[in-house]
Amino acid sequence: MNQDCDSPERLLRLREVIRRTGLGRSSIYSYEKLGQFPKRVKIGARSVAWPEHKVDMWIATRKTA
Repeated sequence: MNQDCDSPERLLRLREVIRRTGLGRSSIYSYEKLGQFPKRVKIGARSVAWPEHKVDMWIATRKTA
């Protein structure tokens, strides 16, 4: 759960992460492997997603860099 409110944490699928970050699929996975992007979470047998608040924090740090 998101600590700031009582609603459950929103998870973003790859298409939305690409849209928000402007990165391509390969870049996202490469940065994640290097520890420079939030880790994905498994949401099904063949599905992954990224916690929205972690992607938003990553975007915010890129804006200030």
